[in-house]
Amino acid sequence: MGRGCVTAGKLEGKVAIVTGAARGMGKAFAEALAGEGAKVVVSDLLEPEGRAVAARLGGNGLFIRHDVSKAADWHRAIDETESRFGPVSILVNNAGIAWFATLEDSAEADVRRMIEIDQLGVFLGMQSIVPSMRRAGGGSIINIASVASLKGTPSLLAYSACKWAVRGMTKCAALDLGGYGIRVNAVHPGMIDTIMSDPFDPPLGQPIPRKGSPQEVARTVLFLASDESSYTTGCDFVVDGGMTIAV
Repeated sequence: MGRGCVTAGKLEGKVAIVTGAARGMGKAFAEALAGEGAKVVVSDLLEPEGRAVAARLGGNGLFIRHDVSKAADWHRAIDETESRFGPVSILVNNAGIAWFATLEDSAEADVRRMIEIDQLGVFLGMQSIVPSMRRAGGGSIINIASVASLKGTPSLLAYSACKWAVRGMTKCAALDLGGYGIRVNAVHPGMIDTIMSDPFDPPLGQPIPRKGSPQEVARTVLFLASDESSYTTGCDFVVDGGMTIAV
């Protein structure tokens, strides 16, 4: 390669929306996608933090305040994205909430709110993005689920139910959308070093005995967003240090 040549990123010309991108894994996803040339919308309700992330992405970033549990917010966010960058070719459904409570201690209002964000939010995102991705000529939807969608976990009944639903919706959507050139896959992080995991340590017996970094999950998201995964849809990608095989 001659001096002065610049290699284009693997996502050059693509437009992405990352929900819950103001901090944690979502922030790492937004940074990784922009680093490979994508135009990235940082979607979140945390406005100061979200604007700061978008600002660091320079001309490749745009913050949109966005409640994923509201269909109207999805339509507005997609319209704003298309107006600024063009049709969307990558959607990372990352926004979510979680708390620990046993079956007996789970309050109905809390469970309903978690379903609205963690499950309905993913459904609305996938449904709303289809016209834009068809205009883009296809795309990749990446749903961030959890190892809680692969096994039972004490005191995480509501969260697990939502993440199992995300896993199932991923496979059904892959069947529905494949004819449009839209791929749909799920990523299942384990114990990742974010605010949510601060009080916890990896389980005893985990083969890689540490928490993962958001950047390690971002590398899987980057693969699924790119054309390197062009023959991959309806699949589960586990990034958990071996948590799901630990005894």
